[in-house]
Amino acid sequence: MGYISVSGTRFAALILGLEISALLLPVVPSPAGAAEAKANVTVSVSNLRNAKGQLMVCLTKNPKAFPDCSKDSAALKKLVPAGNAGNIVFTSVEAGTYAIAIVHDENSNNKMDLRIFIPREGFGFSRNPTITVGPPKFKSASFTVGNSNVTQAVKMKYML
Repeated sequence: MGYISVSGTRFAALILGLEISALLLPVVPSPAGAAEAKANVTVSVSNLRNAKGQLMVCLTKNPKAFPDCSKDSAALKKLVPAGNAGNIVFTSVEAGTYAIAIVHDENSNNKMDLRIFIPREGFGFSRNPTITVGPPKFKSASFTVGNSNVTQAVKMKYML
């Protein structure tokens, strides 16, 4: 450690004392370097019509990509056999506001089948919003993920 001082060495002891006290202080991580809060999101599915096919489950934080998550490359997606659809878990989900959309793809063709604009297969959303005309808005299906685990109970609905 070197000192260059106009006043000589009379402040050297004070500077050395400040440097030692800085070493003794606890290290507190800065917000920019802090680890992101992560949690598990469990989706509890009920009211399935049958165990045929698969469930297409999407967890997104992009309101513009809800409920069709195919336009959201950052969305977390799972395909689950309908017979194993009791609880679906997304692990290490970053903190934020999310919504879940589920399609019961009974014929396993990886899309929701329609008949004259009416879904032929089951669907469900987080927070189970009321369905009127068309899918719900992101806001009515959204929930917050923080640093503790979250469970969303989704009741499947069938129109035909």
